[in-house]
Amino acid sequence: MAVYVDDARIPWRGRRWSHMVADSVEELHVAAEALGLRREWVQDRGRTVHYDLPESLRAHAIELGVAEPLSWRELARRRLERA
Repeated sequence: MAVYVDDARIPWRGRRWSHMVADSVEELHVAAEALGLRREWVQDRGRTVHYDLPESLRAHAIELGVAEPLSWRELARRRLERA
């Protein structure tokens, strides 16, 4: 499974948020379900389909092996390569 969480840690509403992305939308939804996220929380506007994760859930995804850490720069590079 190729699911990743970036290290963006964007401040919003008193928390820091990162993005969970995957090589396929189905892999993304499977990972989200494993973390207890609801499918309607997916962010599908913009360039990359993703889920926003607060920092604690990002760490949990990595600990569980649901997702691999990825820098936000690496995520941007991959997006450019696919475009």
